[in-house]
Amino acid sequence: MDTGRRFAALVDAFDGTPGVTLPGEPGGRGFGSGALKVDGSIFAMAVQGAVVLKLPEARVAELVGSGAGSPFDSGKGRPMREWVALDGDDSDADLQLAREALAHVRSRRR
Repeated sequence: MDTGRRFAALVDAFDGTPGVTLPGEPGGRGFGSGALKVDGSIFAMAVQGAVVLKLPEARVAELVGSGAGSPFDSGKGRPMREWVALDGDDSDADLQLAREALAHVRSRRR
């Protein structure tokens, strides 16, 4: 499954989730307008041909170490410590990890 379809599946899964803003909803312009957000903060996006999630630094390291993800670099030459680009092609794993990302970002907004 390509990145676009993988991300579209996540968008469908989170449609109707309280506090979650879907890509393309009113008020979304510029950076992050194509991302899934919770309370205004991005937790999942499709970038550079990958589904990218915001997770705790230790969880990112675990995913990278296991081969399930790669460090995400936004183009500044160094990986972002709380962002992982998912590898593989498992939509169930994508959804499980995106739920973790939602919970992580939501917990930081309180």
